[in-house]
Amino acid sequence: MIDRRSMLQNLLAGAAGLSFFRPGDLIAADDPYLSFVNPELRGVAAKMLQRTPGPPLSLANLKAVRMGMGRWNRPFRKDVPVERKVIPGRKGQPDVPIYVVNARPGLMRPAILHLHGGGFVLGSAAQSVADLQDLSSELGCLAISVEYRLAPETSYAGSIEDNYAGLKWLHANALALGADRARIAVMGESAGGGHAALLAITARNRGEVPLVFQCLVYPMLDDRTGSTRAAPAHMGKLVWNAQANRFGWESFLGQEPGGRRVPFAAVPARVANLAGLPPAFIGVGSIDLFHDEDVEYARRLNDAAVPTELLVVPGAFHGFDGIAAADPNARVARWFTAVKKDALRRGLGIAV
Repeated sequence: MIDRRSMLQNLLAGAAGLSFFRPGDLIAADDPYLSFVNPELRGVAAKMLQRTPGPPLSLANLKAVRMGMGRWNRPFRKDVPVERKVIPGRKGQPDVPIYVVNARPGLMRPAILHLHGGGFVLGSAAQSVADLQDLSSELGCLAISVEYRLAPETSYAGSIEDNYAGLKWLHANALALGADRARIAVMGESAGGGHAALLAITARNRGEVPLVFQCLVYPMLDDRTGSTRAAPAHMGKLVWNAQANRFGWESFLGQEPGGRRVPFAAVPARVANLAGLPPAFIGVGSIDLFHDEDVEYARRLNDAAVPTELLVVPGAFHGFDGIAAADPNARVARWFTAVKKDALRRGLGIAV
């Protein structure tokens, strides 16, 4: 059993380590800015703001930040099977490590292909395994977490192929895993949500693997946010800001974000045709840096006749559902998670 108080302390410490503020973004714990934060999240936000943030995310400190992130991974559950595999990559690409969660050969259950967050430059597939164990156990499904290559060592072209290799492998091996190949969804948070959106677009374009749903949790969708498009002053002050966003996108694209020469195939928000994509759920907080781009993407999906559920949580910052999960006062975090799970049940055809 995991101690909930210790979990909260670890989450707060981890969140502070990922709060990439510029010096001018520092906020005192009693600053009026907290009035923008959801009342149920102010306690957590105040504790985050009391901590001294690290230097802006850059090539100089990227390795150290990556090494520090592993400390906050939850231990795997012992009652839900997990197996790490290395699968063949796409032609001309390296092999891809994946984690297979809750495989039950002989059954026909829905499956989730999950992509972790981290601004395209951070994180690992392992960081999501414990959460996927919880989710797959509750929903009665299979889950796979893909260890896609990170930027800037690999650009968008490589990570897209890694994720597609994971999807193809899942589809081809569905029977052996106990999954229904007609009920596969993609899912991700933050940059993982951006990867999931790109994977849905790639799968549609290639026509080899049908997807029934895409679950995009505060997804990172538009390179112009924080570069050529300034966010409102009250957005993006906690956890992930404009400076970090520019660094993430520049690393992912291999060029400065926001310009006319950015490859549209790398940016979901720049893809002109969204018709034919699977139904979607998009959830984001109103003070998240990604609020505007996520709302606009949901609007464009609906305009393209893609059924899309949009949930905007007033006063919620980036990653609030995980950071505040153990805070007994943060009911909104648990409510958000419950709504997300209900969307997955509907999207995957899981009986309530």
